[in-house]
This record gives sequence, C-alpha cells and structure tokens, in this order.
Amino acid sequence: MARNPISIEVLETLDAIERRGSFAKAAEELNKATSAVSYAVQKLEEQLDISLFQRLGRRSVLTPAGRLILAEGREILQTTRRLADKAKEVATGWEPRISIGIESLQSYPDFFQVINDFLLEFPTVEFDVSECVLNGGWEALEQGRVDLLVGSPGPVPALKGYRSVVITRGELVPVIAAKHPLVNRLQDTPNTDNLMAQLRRIVIHDTSFSGITRSEGLSSDGQMFYVQNMDQKIQAILAGIGIGNLPKHRIQDYLDNGALLPLPIQQKNGAESFLAWKINNKGKGLKAVTDRLIAQQSGK
Repeated sequence: MARNPISIEVLETLDAIERRGSFAKAAEELNKATSAVSYAVQKLEEQLDISLFQRLGRRSVLTPAGRLILAEGREILQTTRRLADKAKEVATGWEPRISIGIESLQSYPDFFQVINDFLLEFPTVEFDVSECVLNGGWEALEQGRVDLLVGSPGPVPALKGYRSVVITRGELVPVIAAKHPLVNRLQDTPNTDNLMAQLRRIVIHDTSFSGITRSEGLSSDGQMFYVQNMDQKIQAILAGIGIGNLPKHRIQDYLDNGALLPLPIQQKNGAESFLAWKINNKGKGLKAVTDRLIAQQSGK
C-alpha cells in the first residue's frame, strides 16, 4: 500500500500558510526555514499531482483543491489535538487545555479575573475562550468544542448528561442612539408601539451551526440587522442603525454621557443563565475553574 503523503506536519504547514498569508510568515510561526516550508508544499503537490496554492498579489492563496485539503485537514488536526489532550488527562488527571464558551451577555472583567487567579496557581494550563450566543453554547458543549459554558441561557437541554448551576445574568437595557433620526419622536409620541415597528432590530447571530437557532430580547417586529458579536451590536446601535437590548455593564459610560438612551418600553423577564459542563468530564482543571466561578457568584 502506498504511503499517504498527507501527514500531520504538512497539514500544520498548510494551516499556517493560509492563516499567515505567506510562506515566510508561516515559516516564522513554525520555526522553520522558508525553503523547508516551500519544499513541503512542493513535495505534496508533486505526490498528489495538483496545485495547492496560487499567487494573488503578495499573498499565497489556496486553490479549490487546497481549500478542500485544508478544511478536512483542520478537522484531523483538531481530532489529534483532542486525542493528545485526553491521553495526558487520563495519565495525570490534569488536562493541559480547557475550552470555555462564554455567553456574550456576561461580564468579561469578572470572568477573566477568575481565570487570572487560576493561572497564578496553575500557570501551565492553556485556555481557549470563545464567545457563544444562545443555542450556540449548548451545541458547542454537546459536540465537545468547549468543556465549560459560562452564562448560556436556559432551559438546560435534557438527557445530555450536563451538570448546571444558575448564575447571575447582567441587566439588559433596550436602547437607541441619541443621534438616531427617530429618537425625538419616540420620546414624545403616545403611539410608541407603531413607531417601534419602524426601527431596525440589531441582532447577534445565534452561534449554533447545526441546531435550531433562536433569538431573544426585543420583539421581532420590523427589519433586522445581523451582527457577529456584542461589540459589533453596540457600535451598530451607537451609529444609529437600529435598536436593541444591551448589557448595562457594557454600556454604562454611553448611558452616562447620553450617547445611548433607554427605550420607553416594558422589558420581559429573560431566561436564567447557567454555568454548565458534562458530568463525565473529570478533569481536575475544569473542576478547579468551575469551583472558582461558582464561588465568585456566591460572593456577589
């Protein structure tokens, strides 16, 4: 049987080139000579009898065949990393890497203070923190892309083997920019509901890829404007594009200086937020981080 020319090393090389945009920068990241990186790609192209990269200005851009190999290859790289992590975890009980998905509404300063305190005691543990929105967090936990969820809204999916703890959710404020062209009419008109329907809703995409996405917050009346994260939502509202619910702790300065104004509408009670992880995850690092996050909540 012929030897498979697509090795882990060459997949890491392709990944670095695509992310960094050039062979030279990839070589710097991989701590290799540029000639060694070029040779690895050339050798693979010869063995497969295809072209993997083409020049586009100063950047090296993947061909369609190259994109296919890298897309599938990244899944292989992710799998092998998980395999290595789990092997170390079984051997020592301390996972070398903890992946955490934090809901976009949570207080980042509080969260990262807990992580910093943890790292002062356990400096060798790596963290991979990503932002989750609505069902995207639960999906990431189910698929093993994160080990811990911080602040995902309920209900907790049943029969998934999750352990969960209710945690504090920041206050949400429906706001509009002071510069919005309809702001004066909105403040003065007795027929607020009709005017509200004319305003765009700024909505963060649910980060779920394969599950059923959901939305939360203001009603779905009116035109939507979708963004990828909380920072984009805040800036879109500040620009006067539309309205939306924002965490008070993230926009207090804008409320204080009058750049954002609370909307004269009644807020609905939101869903509970949860700290959640899989019961069968016995990692000592995960337990230590979880205990600290729970203790922080208890101290509030």
